[in-house]
Formats: sequence, C-alpha cells, structure tokens
Amino acid sequence: MNIDYIEAFIYVVHFNSIHKAADALFLSQPTVTARIKALERELDTELFERQGRGITLTEKGKMFVPYAEQILRTFQQGKKQLKKREDQEEVVIGANLITSQYFIPFALPLWKKAHPNLRFKFISASNEVLLDKLLQKQIDVVFMKEVSHHSLQNKPLLDNSIRLVVKPGHPFQFQSKLSARQLAREPLVFFECGAFDWNRVHKIFEVENVEPRIEFQVDHLEVAKSLIQSGCGIGFLPYLCIKNELETGQLAEVNVAHLMMLKQYIHGIYYGSEPPFIWNTILSSVEKFAKNAIAPVSQTN
Repeated sequence: MNIDYIEAFIYVVHFNSIHKAADALFLSQPTVTARIKALERELDTELFERQGRGITLTEKGKMFVPYAEQILRTFQQGKKQLKKREDQEEVVIGANLITSQYFIPFALPLWKKAHPNLRFKFISASNEVLLDKLLQKQIDVVFMKEVSHHSLQNKPLLDNSIRLVVKPGHPFQFQSKLSARQLAREPLVFFECGAFDWNRVHKIFEVENVEPRIEFQVDHLEVAKSLIQSGCGIGFLPYLCIKNELETGQLAEVNVAHLMMLKQYIHGIYYGSEPPFIWNTILSSVEKFAKNAIAPVSQTN
C-alpha cells in the first residue's frame, strides 16, 4: 500500500474537498483523484460517495479513517526518528577503566568507519560516575559491570572472567586438577580491584585452611601482568587485560575450574527500552574483538 495514497485520503477527509486537498499537497486534482481511486482498488471498497461536485465518506470510509490516521502517524514518526538519527552529530560512549584500556581502542575505529559522519565522545570513569551520567542521559552507551535499575537495559557483551595465569613453561601449565595447597606454595601476584568479587579468589584457600603467598599486591593491571610474565609469581587476572598475551603465548592459562568458576562480564548498558541506533555496530565490534587478538595498549617492562 502506497503511503501517498493514504496521505491523499486523509487530506481529502480533513478538507472534505479534493480541490482543497490538492492545493494543500501541491498536487493537481486529477493526481489526488487517481490516488484515491488506487487506494479504493487496493481496499476493494469505495471510500467516498460522489455527490455532484462534493464528496462524502461512505460507512466503510468512516471505518477506515482511524486506521489510515494511525498508518500515516506511524510512518511520520518513523521518518522523524530516522531523520533525527541521521542528523545526530555526536555519540557519547562511556566505559570503566579496564574496558577503556583493552576494548575501546579496538572498537572506536570500527564505529567511526561504520558511521563516518558521527563524532564520538568517549568518557573513561569509575562505574559509579558512569552510572550517574547514564541516568542523567549524558551518555548514550556505557560499558561497565551489570547494574539493576528499572530505566536501564543491560546486555553482557565482553567476557572478563578471572583466569589463573603463569609464565609460559611454568610447571602448573602442564598439570591438571591442582589443589589449593599447591597454589598456596607459589608466590602470588595479587591484583585487587573493587569491580570484581575477589573474595571468591580468597575462598579457594580458605576452604583448605591455607594461606596464599601474596608477595606482590598491586592495583595496576599492567604491573601485575608484567610481574607474572617475568616469572615473579602466578596470578588471577581478568580476561580482558590478558586476552592478547594468551593468544600470542606470552602468558599461559592454568585451568582451575574445579576450584573456582569466576565468570565476569562487561555489560553494554543504555537508558530506556530502545537501544541506541549504533547498537548493532557495537555488537559487531564485540564479535570481531572476540575473534581477533589485539595489540597491547601499553607495556610495562
């Protein structure tokens, strides 16, 4: 069904005149008449009764009016929304610190390539600051831990599970079913960050009533990673920061699923029920990120 036919019908109903409707639409009278007749053929019913030079709605025409109005209104709203999206010049993206360092540099060029006319503004901040800005509608999409709020939509996007990693060649790399006591005998590089439930790491040792050898306690991911790479100890690190090193063999993962399953995800979060118009582009970049190794953002020697 041609939307122009619907529009002509509504204008004729509004003005109760083909002549006035034609003037308002900047069309000729024959064109408006042809559109009305085409619509009647599609509906297989007469919408107007011709009475001399005037017209009146038939009963079926009256029944069709609210449906035509709804169709035209929905079309215009959709057109307006698309125009708004095309005209939008800036998209604001927020991310917590770990996502900022290890995912955003990979994703931003892809988003820009997909939307060359957009300007991207990026904000890196704590989860608390990002949540506040999101609720104030200052940010379009945030990458952070899951939050519970009736106005926000969460989708798990990036695997950031906690993994036990060692320097390649470490004996643990070739052993299975390691015990907590075996782990406790090794020097541990302990990275602690409030974004994760690190108490569950401690539980590994508590259930066996052993104390881990925490010889380095740091709050910087690259420092912790560098210490492990240099053989100073083993450590539990979030997957995002070691993804590249695992894929390139600079670090080795030790399977401790029998001791602990610590699944963590970075969520994509937006305000309202409708996702932002670049949402599909974001999902595509996440998929590419999962399949491709990325270069380190920074390197601590």
